[in-house]
Amino acid sequence: MFYTDASMKRTWAIAALLIGLVPVTFLRAAEKQYAPCRISSIEKKAHERVLYYLVNTPVTQDDPYYEISLQQNDWLYLTQYTPRHQADTLPDDWKPGTEVQMMLADKRHVFVKQPGGRELQLVVVKRVPATPGESPRPAPVQK
Repeated sequence: MFYTDASMKRTWAIAALLIGLVPVTFLRAAEKQYAPCRISSIEKKAHERVLYYLVNTPVTQDDPYYEISLQQNDWLYLTQYTPRHQADTLPDDWKPGTEVQMMLADKRHVFVKQPGGRELQLVVVKRVPATPGESPRPAPVQK
């Protein structure tokens, strides 16, 4: 049996399509899911940034960010959130002791669901074992 160029191209196209679909199905099976966690502490802080110098005197600006501690099972994730604008804040419902949904994206990023269903990406600074029943850094909520 002889194959024509058109039938050979069609066979290769179908084979390439099938080979391309196999990894996609495995990736969807390994997709990470949201899991419940508890907010241990929230602190509003600021990084000082030098804008320019005036005769050897630095002119600075404070860039606000939030330090949020999330406890999931036996691990405590110390995270940071830098808002896009200085006026942006965290959701009002977020207080120490509040249950939220969290998903680990990779070693350095965590996604937390906001009350409206939107996701907020946090940067993981540190991951430490949590001691049961107590949060290692209790801090008042500052906004």
